[in-house]
Amino acid sequence: MAEYKLLMPKMGESVIEATILTWHKQVGDVINEQDVILEVATDKVDTEVPSSVSGVLKQILHEKDAVVPVGDVLAIIEVGGEIFSQQ
Repeated sequence: MAEYKLLMPKMGESVIEATILTWHKQVGDVINEQDVILEVATDKVDTEVPSSVSGVLKQILHEKDAVVPVGDVLAIIEVGGEIFSQQ
């Protein structure tokens, strides 16, 4: 099995970090492509973060209320086939 690293997305030119509001999925949950994994907030917008892959959520790296820089790994999803990384 391969691992996919779900990254904190860039949500605007001046946005450098976001706060995790809630996790919609938990470790061990099956995830389908485009499922909402978590919600995050910046000083400008609240947004849902979807998965780009299908698999199983193996690890959550930041808990609710954590402030996470753009580009940091939020979670690890186990997928079949090749190793995926978010661009």
